[in-house]
Amino acid sequence: MDVIHKFIHLVLPPVIVVTLCLILPFIFTMKLVFSLIMRPSPLSGENMSGKVVLITGGSSGIGEHLAYEYAKGGASLVLIARRENSLREVARKAVGLGSPDVLVVGADVSKVDECKQFVEAAVNHFGRLDHLVCNAGIISFCAFKDVTSIASCTSLMDINFWGSFYPTYFAVPHLKRSKGKIIVNASSSGWMGSPAMTFYGV
Repeated sequence: MDVIHKFIHLVLPPVIVVTLCLILPFIFTMKLVFSLIMRPSPLSGENMSGKVVLITGGSSGIGEHLAYEYAKGGASLVLIARRENSLREVARKAVGLGSPDVLVVGADVSKVDECKQFVEAAVNHFGRLDHLVCNAGIISFCAFKDVTSIASCTSLMDINFWGSFYPTYFAVPHLKRSKGKIIVNASSSGWMGSPAMTFYGV
């Protein structure tokens, strides 16, 4: 058993890093070539004018920049996060980039009632929903053997898993009507596990 643990902790991480270093340049090169040939817009050529996009985790990071890209395409936005002040700043910038209207809702995606409320608020405000972007997430580093209480891991699962499931559940009827899309932002840890990220990779 000790040999397996040593292999996992000492050999596997460098192998993963070397593999990524060899594979990622090829993938990025192919993506660049493809983007130059096809010249897609940031939204894959879809005309977003008049459409409504709901983004969870929209106050910073990837969610913030997705909001700006959708805004450039002329989409109306519904921005969801717990930090309402940060959302308002993102909303202000999004309007400056071309979004005709931005609805800001302070909410916690790990709470089912709040997810239902913000989906309803989006549809009540705009009358439709075209894209749901499940982007909210947190990261945690903890080896499974070091977990002393399961309760310490539940918030990660509540946000990263249920935080995508709940909004999707409530948004699906509206997305069916608009023939809309569901975009879920995920991590490579879901298919390539690494030490100390047991729960994050679930």
